Amino acid sequence: MTELKSTRLAFGEALLELALNGIDIAAVAADTSKSMEVEILRKKYPGRCFDCGIAEQNMIMVSAGLASTGKTVFATSYSAFTSMRSLEQLRTFVCYPGLNVKVVAGLGGFSAGIEGVTHMALEDIGIVRCIPNLTVICPADYYATKKVIEYIGKHNMPCYVRIGRDSSPVIFDTSYNFKPGKANKIIDSGNEVGIIASGLIVYEAILAAKELSENHGIGIKLIEMPSIKPIDTEAVKEIAGSTKKLVTVEEHSIIGGLHSAVCEVLCSSNPCMVYPVAVADKFTESGTPSELIKKYGLDSQSIISKIKNLLNK
Repeated sequence: MTELKSTRLAFGEALLELALNGIDIAAVAADTSKSMEVEILRKKYPGRCFDCGIAEQNMIMVSAGLASTGKTVFATSYSAFTSMRSLEQLRTFVCYPGLNVKVVAGLGGFSAGIEGVTHMALEDIGIVRCIPNLTVICPADYYATKKVIEYIGKHNMPCYVRIGRDSSPVIFDTSYNFKPGKANKIIDSGNEVGIIASGLIVYEAILAAKELSENHGIGIKLIEMPSIKPIDTEAVKEIAGSTKKLVTVEEHSIIGGLHSAVCEVLCSSNPCMVYPVAVADKFTESGTPSELIKKYGLDSQSIISKIKNLLNK
């Protein structure tokens, strides 16, 4: 049975570990301290935690002020609001001066499905990816999230980290390695299809790749791309050059996210077709994450069908 663990819990635990290891942490939330597990840090260090109420713009400004005094600041709310409601503040008052603020955006993608369309962000990566100085990261599970928070907490860099809502499948373990701009090789069983996947949907991509390889005899290369910006350009060019078909899998709009980033790399260095498994350019319905992933063609069986149809053309 697949183990499930929350990426929000991973974030809260990693915050406390950073503080215990001597990092001068401050956590700022927008009426989301409990939801985003900031309470784990507050129980030990209440003076390091601030809640601005339902005011993400103010949250980013407070975070920028704290960072300007030398603190390592984590600002956390839901991805729909961190990417849109407070976008100007993130751009102008964090990224322009290069302040050490890390935005941790919860309820990313379909993980916010039961909260309704207003709380669901399928555009956030595309929105924030074009801001200079901002590192954009989509960890795939609990352990990846802990390693990401640990890394960015020890490095002075504005970041946007998209995580989920509830418990999600565990893919990795404590040996997981993270570095911005570096992909992780997951499966290498041949050269017919290359798959680049990012975020919580990596689990579905792995299920699809294993079935295609083990039950259908299709050679698959699968890499996980936790860092959307900077993206691992060498890994993208390598997998594009060593496979016959290239597919991207992401829990995001087809516009502006992983597929766009991969195409930007390849169109200037190794022009080829890149086939997206992503959400169409439209507003989606509300529902549970599993219902929505299936309805919009991101579950493992949908990925399998799309790849088989691609190979049959």
